[in-house]
Amino acid sequence: MGVPAAHRPPRGASPGPDADPGAGTVVPTAGTPTAGYPAGAGRWLTLTVLCVSVLIISLDNTVLNVALPTLVRDLHASSSQLQWVVDAYAVVFAGLLLVIGSLGDRLGRKWVFLAGLGVFATGSAASAFSGSTDALIASRAFMGIGAAAIMPSTLSILTNVFTRPDQRARAIGIWSGTTGLGVALGPILGGWLLAHFWWGSVFLINVPIAAVGGVAALWLVPNSKNPASKRSDPLGAVLSIAGMGLLLWGIIEAPGRSWSSPLVIGAIVAAIILLAAFVLWEQRCTHPMIEVSFFRSRRFSVAMAAMAMVIFALMGGLFLLTQYLQFSLSYSPFQTGLRIAPIAAVLLVVAPLSTVVDGWVGSKPVVAGGMAMIATGLVLLARTTVHGTYDQALPGFFLLGIGTGFAFAPSTEAVMGSLPLERAGVGSAINSAALQTGGALGVGVLGSLLNTRYQSHLAPTLAHAAIPPSVRDVILGSVGGALAVAQHAGGTLGAELASVARQSFMSGMDLAMLVGALVVAAAGVVVLVLLPNRRPVGPDGGASLEGPAGPVGPDDPDGSRASGVPTTAP
Repeated sequence: MGVPAAHRPPRGASPGPDADPGAGTVVPTAGTPTAGYPAGAGRWLTLTVLCVSVLIISLDNTVLNVALPTLVRDLHASSSQLQWVVDAYAVVFAGLLLVIGSLGDRLGRKWVFLAGLGVFATGSAASAFSGSTDALIASRAFMGIGAAAIMPSTLSILTNVFTRPDQRARAIGIWSGTTGLGVALGPILGGWLLAHFWWGSVFLINVPIAAVGGVAALWLVPNSKNPASKRSDPLGAVLSIAGMGLLLWGIIEAPGRSWSSPLVIGAIVAAIILLAAFVLWEQRCTHPMIEVSFFRSRRFSVAMAAMAMVIFALMGGLFLLTQYLQFSLSYSPFQTGLRIAPIAAVLLVVAPLSTVVDGWVGSKPVVAGGMAMIATGLVLLARTTVHGTYDQALPGFFLLGIGTGFAFAPSTEAVMGSLPLERAGVGSAINSAALQTGGALGVGVLGSLLNTRYQSHLAPTLAHAAIPPSVRDVILGSVGGALAVAQHAGGTLGAELASVARQSFMSGMDLAMLVGALVVAAAGVVVLVLLPNRRPVGPDGGASLEGPAGPVGPDDPDGSRASGVPTTAP
């Protein structure tokens, strides 16, 4: 994209020390000598296109959550199948992020981004017209391939376009806020679609958004790549996907097969072996998926772990809450969407503001404070009962959204600000992989705790009842299945079954919420102890938050010098 003559510096002139390298000039980014980035307002148009693309990914997650009870009724999906509908996408997404992120560095981030939009749209259309739960799980996994190309590309392009630390922080805040917008719109849009169309419409909505984003990207998104990037690591991708897949399979299937099942134990043991092999391979590989040197920076590794735990709580919580609102409080999908919206609405408002607070007090108190609010919100939600009301749960909803908003954007900025610009593709892929892994584990672990408690409470009631095995499996498979059987049975028997099923579900949800709160609280303590705090910007603006990141070495374990941040005590 050319630069207007009025903005070009005189021939031979050099910029002053306070010049904005991104304002009014095309900046050749490190490692991309032939790629020019847009100037002035062009950067914000680029950001708009990237945010629209991120929108469909966040929209897809929350739209699907609202549709989960509908899948139980229409496709007869069990609770474990619902978890796989969510996690098949997340496992493929997380497993391929690092490979595709490095491909973007090598082949051009714009082209990988556009290919991702095409794959995501195709997978969305296939999901919309799936005729069975297994077909839906497969098409969701295919969508994960497209998402793995979209997400790291948006963040790496953003990081290279916005080279000034303050503008990059603002852009990341908007990018994070867009995720909140998708979370906010998803339940409402999904509920409205389910009220007027069939369940496949919640996936089909992605297709026109992806098409508009792709056309706009052709004109507005600049291309960039790192000619010095290493080749891909397919063995690492296989080991990570297989390891995570087996781990989640064991966790998700354990309630139905029992935790002592040889298949479950074998899957978890095999997962541990494969993930250990993945770590060893990455340490020895000359072209690893994960740059092990990045983790020498406490700022990078602790912030990334914090984000994973935040998403663990958010995605696991939403998976449970959408079922709670429909199965326990008997709201329709649209009513559920409206009542989930406060979580996302406050996230949308708080995420951009969190970067401002971060600039005042530093990353540590903002991230740790956000995680404390998330833990408190989950504790409040763990106190719900079968006789509870939405108003009693609402404070927990607000705390979950506010805490996520405070923790997410500063953690993302801490991760990306600690990396060299030419490694932005792989770095953002590692960041996104941590998020997807955290979300997948949240749905898998909290969902498994729910199912285990649900079945253990309900099984004794069914033990002496004359119920066919197939019907018993439906009742134990999910609270939705139990309620469907109760409605069919009718009368006193049906009412008793519905009451016991709801009580069992609430007991399982309360346990899962409490465990989630403990996990996030423990992670918050780690953040307080290990995350290096950034020196706040003084009133004279003298202390820069960050500069272009350089390599992190063993003599700079917290990454302070690498990121241009004055070293401070943790």
